[in-house]
Amino acid sequence: MSGLFQIKDSLANKISYYHLMLLMASLPFDRFYSHLILISYGIHTLIHLKRGTVKPLFKWRTIILQSVFFITVLSTFYSANQNEGFNDWGKQIPIFLFPVFFCLNPLDVKKYRSQLLLAFALVCTITVIYLYADAFVTIRHYQLPVLAILSGAFINHNFAEPIDMHATFFSMQLVIALVYLIGFLIKEKNQYTHLFHLFCIIILSAGLIQLSSKSVLLVVFTVINIAVPYFIFKGSKRWKFVAVSSLLSLMLIAGILSSGAFRERFLNEFKIDLSKATSNEISDGRLARWQVVTGLINKKPVIGYGSGSEMGLLQDAFYKHKFYNSYLSKLNAHNEYLSLWLKSGVIGFLIYAATLIWGVFISFKHKDLLFFTFILLIAIVSLSENLLDVDKGIFFYALFYSFFSFSTKKYFYSKLTDSNQQPHGIFEHVQA
Repeated sequence: MSGLFQIKDSLANKISYYHLMLLMASLPFDRFYSHLILISYGIHTLIHLKRGTVKPLFKWRTIILQSVFFITVLSTFYSANQNEGFNDWGKQIPIFLFPVFFCLNPLDVKKYRSQLLLAFALVCTITVIYLYADAFVTIRHYQLPVLAILSGAFINHNFAEPIDMHATFFSMQLVIALVYLIGFLIKEKNQYTHLFHLFCIIILSAGLIQLSSKSVLLVVFTVINIAVPYFIFKGSKRWKFVAVSSLLSLMLIAGILSSGAFRERFLNEFKIDLSKATSNEISDGRLARWQVVTGLINKKPVIGYGSGSEMGLLQDAFYKHKFYNSYLSKLNAHNEYLSLWLKSGVIGFLIYAATLIWGVFISFKHKDLLFFTFILLIAIVSLSENLLDVDKGIFFYALFYSFFSFSTKKYFYSKLTDSNQQPHGIFEHVQA
């Protein structure tokens, strides 16, 4: 483990490295820590700014990474609720700052990518263990059966409640950690390291099932059964892996759906989400709310209503359509694409879509499985959540999009199929 904390570099770069490690480690916890560490990282970067080490700032990469923030800024000027628009600036400022800091900071993130992701994976694993421990303490306190862990009282948001995290946003973090560990597990030869990674993978997988985010689990099964064999294997090995992973996935899905609570979560709630609104329903499904949002978009499809306008517009529309549950709960569009279209028009929607397409292109160009996994997470979760209206969603997007963009290269995944190429990096990181 010493390789995680003792790196050979200048003192300034060591401090930058620790800042990035702490930023990743802070993601599962209160936003206060993330904001505090980001401020410290920015100050440190500016203090040690050297002209010769600055990466090009005015490049398409930087503009693409910051594009969502610029959309928010521009659409504020014609908003009917500019105060809320300026609040959106404050929430989304990390999207602007992270690419700038990565350009100005001399730390070579490519060199330390593996260590940083390993540290992040360990924090995620420990956090899931803590959540399970908290759940079982609660079960014991109320003298419930052990299998109560599979009941509705301990899945989804209820499971993540001790760390005050939205289940879907925490699940997204776990997926990055899980896919990172799977990549090394496939070729890891050292027995103890192999067992260590396998243990972490089991914990993270259990946490993902317990959190029960439908959109995130869809990404997990897609990555494991399609992306992993595509990025890592070739020829017959690829098809053997697909056969085994598909069989295991089907068995896992059958096991999950055998539980009444999970069946309710994945099947019945999904059915409600995709149902049309009826007068006798207490809850309003996502599809019904999206139809309301689409109706508003049709009135101003080109430039939208401006940043900060979404909640006011939806409150009026939900009340008018008798979506009283959505009105009282003050729900947003629960779809980042529709939300951007509503606020910034078709231009905002197309820029966001282009940003994600660029990420897919870069991930395929560099055979970067983790980058592709990240982009797929953003693209799929954006269908069901206002990802960039929530602090944890914004930080996850801003930090990892910049991190993967600045650290991507023909990484170890493209080399694992070479029988003469030994995996590197992780072994020395887990040695005592």
